[in-house]
Amino acid sequence: MKKVINPAPSRRHFLRLTSMAAASALTPTVLWAEQQEAADSARSQAVPARIATFDEVWRTVRDRFYDPHLHGLDWSAVRERYLPDATRASSEEALAGAINSMLSELHASHTRYYTPYEPEYYQLSDIFAGALRRRGLERVFPSGRISYPGIGVLSRLDMQGRSLITGVIEGTPAQQAGLLAGDVIVFADGAPFQPVQSFRGKVGREVVLGLRRAGAFVQLSVTAVEIEPNKMFLDGLKASARIIPTNGRRIGYVHVWCYAGSAYQRTLEHLLSQSPLNDADALIWDLRDGWGGAIPDYLDLFNTRAPTMQVTDRNGASGLENVKWRKPAMLVNGGTRSGKEILAYGFKKYRLGRGHR
Repeated sequence: MKKVINPAPSRRHFLRLTSMAAASALTPTVLWAEQQEAADSARSQAVPARIATFDEVWRTVRDRFYDPHLHGLDWSAVRERYLPDATRASSEEALAGAINSMLSELHASHTRYYTPYEPEYYQLSDIFAGALRRRGLERVFPSGRISYPGIGVLSRLDMQGRSLITGVIEGTPAQQAGLLAGDVIVFADGAPFQPVQSFRGKVGREVVLGLRRAGAFVQLSVTAVEIEPNKMFLDGLKASARIIPTNGRRIGYVHVWCYAGSAYQRTLEHLLSQSPLNDADALIWDLRDGWGGAIPDYLDLFNTRAPTMQVTDRNGASGLENVKWRKPAMLVNGGTRSGKEILAYGFKKYRLGRGHR
């Protein structure tokens, strides 16, 4: 929206300018007192909103947690224990810290509160968009498009509170710039690094990152882009597919960053049915990090007793159906979560191939 400026200021505008000029003549002490009063007023107004958010999370757990006995917790007592922290929180991040400390009392997976300052907030919103549309998703993303500014990395806070890169999605600006898993991002454009805010308003521009890499300090420039999570994960899956020549053999590799939806399995099957992966001597199926969502049926990909069929339509187009792979190896780590863990369990239990951690 364009801002129109009238070269002839109105009386109201003139009075506003006059009042601003008068305010500038006040002593620093008076100005500081007024600013402090305004800040205190803003904080006091924010307290009810913080408590409302805190209580909404608390009620959601009380009413919807899978165990109606909440693992034996006195949930009301837990609320009273963490409510003072939520009341004192001076930012959304601090409130999230209080809420997540409360949720940790459950000792349950799949239980966390994310804020718009975290990539996971947008990634989960996109993954669960179908269900969230029935719960008012359009109020948060009015255009229907779920996206955030970023570069295509997965990260977490290490023990020192620094952003440690745990994954670099193939085909993203982060990979193109040379960022690596294990890098610690210290700053962005000279300011302390924040996974989303550091790229806000900088889409299409280069951002200079300061990194700690194997004890050395490195600076890299990377172009920020608007990331649509599901598209990033799907494009990353496709871009990861490659052949690694080793000891005279052709080893196929593919990384499934997210498994939340049948589109990922269909894409994987398609990649395995065509060159170059269909001619590989073996396959490395990388399930490290990212998101789960897989169902046990996906292990049928490695069912050696079922045939792969080639189907040709009346126009002559041919494709493979029920694709199977008979020489797999799986990569997992501590970030292999949720439905991916089920696949890892079945892969090992039924001895479908070699697993590596």
